[in-house]
Amino acid sequence: MALRLDIGQYYPASSPVHELDARVKLCCALALLVTLFCLTSPAQLVAGALVAAALPALARIPAGRVLASVRPLVVFLAFLSLLNLVFVQTGTPLVTLGPLTVTSGGAWAAVLYATRFALALVVGSLILLTTTPTQLADAFDRMLSPLSRLGLPGHEIAMVFSLMLRFVPTLADEASAIIDAQSLRGGAFDEGGPVRRVRAIVPVVVALLASGLRHADGLSRALDARCYEGGAGRTHLHEPHLGRREAVAVVVTAGLVVLLAVLGL
Repeated sequence: MALRLDIGQYYPASSPVHELDARVKLCCALALLVTLFCLTSPAQLVAGALVAAALPALARIPAGRVLASVRPLVVFLAFLSLLNLVFVQTGTPLVTLGPLTVTSGGAWAAVLYATRFALALVVGSLILLTTTPTQLADAFDRMLSPLSRLGLPGHEIAMVFSLMLRFVPTLADEASAIIDAQSLRGGAFDEGGPVRRVRAIVPVVVALLASGLRHADGLSRALDARCYEGGAGRTHLHEPHLGRREAVAVVVTAGLVVLLAVLGL
């Protein structure tokens, strides 16, 4: 039983999105995410879908790769739509199935919130697909540097975030190896009822937790051996700078935010 995890996997390509400064990329993505979560009208949803479809093309990332990165959350979106469809009882009744009544308000809520989350997932996945973990860590380090002047561990917070991103594929590979080993020993993960499946997963979770602790201990020993002292006096090989490309990205993002806001009036 192989486990493939595409979330957080960098996709190398030569595109304007890949070449953007990570700080500007994060700020533009945050502005788009906030705007997407505020969509309320069909015109806004259509415009947001067009923007979400255009961004992967601009980044020269295959649509299949983007969909694969958000596929693990499809079940969550379906569950969210079902909850809104059943529990939102505003508007006119459309369908009655025994004690359950589907109303126009519930149908619209199911479409609205699921679409919002889907568009936000696409935009968020593009950040990880077009930015390396090192670039993200450097961007967060610079963005959190004012905290260090206030006596707060800004660099350490950025480092923890970087290590978290690096451990995602490592732990995914470990989980795949553990599941394969358990399957060879007769473990059945796709048989029986929910209770039996949960019990079959418990040994995997315990082994994965032990593996994560072992990796963390090895990493701490490596940092101690190299006399790592946080961000004190540390420099970077490639110093980022803001140029014309970043200015164009900010202007385009601001224009899209204004356009989406105007469509909701």
